[in-house]
Amino acid sequence: MTAGPALTAPRREGFDAAYDQVRGDGSIQFTPDFSKPADPPPEWWSDFSRWLGELLEPLIKAIAYAWPVLSKVLLVALIAGVLVLLWVILAPYIADWRERRAGVQPDWVPDQAQARALLEEADRLAVEGRFDEAAHLLLYRSIEDIAAKRPDLLRPSSTTREIGAFDALSQRARQAFGVIAGHVEASFFARRPLDRSAWDSSREAYRAFALDGG
Repeated sequence: MTAGPALTAPRREGFDAAYDQVRGDGSIQFTPDFSKPADPPPEWWSDFSRWLGELLEPLIKAIAYAWPVLSKVLLVALIAGVLVLLWVILAPYIADWRERRAGVQPDWVPDQAQARALLEEADRLAVEGRFDEAAHLLLYRSIEDIAAKRPDLLRPSSTTREIGAFDALSQRARQAFGVIAGHVEASFFARRPLDRSAWDSSREAYRAFALDGG
């Protein structure tokens, strides 16, 4: 019965020696090595943060005090922005729907008496060499006439190019309007004064449409 402890003692001594040897090995880590704590921020940063906090504190308090009203104002502004965006996206489709809903409308043709009077007024400007003004007169009087007879076509944002491409206008009207608008745009945007040839072209386009067409 005494042989058991006598046999296990060497083994225990060997285990203790091996344990001590392992524990004594400095290359083996037995305790967690926590990272070095971060260095505190520099003093100038602390001073700046404190100064900024003191500077913004009244503003933050004011926003917090006014937040019940301010939140409603921001909500209204957000809704208005969404509505404006929807209008910008949907406006062309609404315009097309209005044109289709209008159905078949009579073609725009200027009244012949008014057309003759307009040509006479424009000719007086042309005689004085004021070809730009004469062409402008034909264009803008035509736009006014379209607005009066087909108010469903024009919007405040309509450009001369858009008007000249309206499917609701007859082919003859689009051609005449396109010729006049092209000369006027060249005069206005490209800063190229109209000469006699450009004026004659505009005048003939309007005359052929307004008088021969009628």
